[in-house]
Amino acid sequence: MASRLADLVRRARRLSAERDRLIEAVATEWTRALRGQRLTPADLDELWAALTEDALRQRIPGDGKYTSQVWRHETREVIARVREKVEAQLRER
Repeated sequence: MASRLADLVRRARRLSAERDRLIEAVATEWTRALRGQRLTPADLDELWAALTEDALRQRIPGDGKYTSQVWRHETREVIARVREKVEAQLRER
């Protein structure tokens, strides 16, 4: 049982690290795309709202493996993290 738990912990850490890398990569791409576009804070609010709405309309992945509530929570969390990183990077330069 202990080795099974250790394996699960390692897997969770690996998945978390991969998720963090993907969020960082997406944030970098969005920053490049948005830099110099002269978007207002209201424009950015609309952008993030639209991206969230679009993502939430997508089919829940995993063939029913996740509930819609879990999918909504995860989607909002990921987009919020991307938004935070992008807006911070846009303010830096």
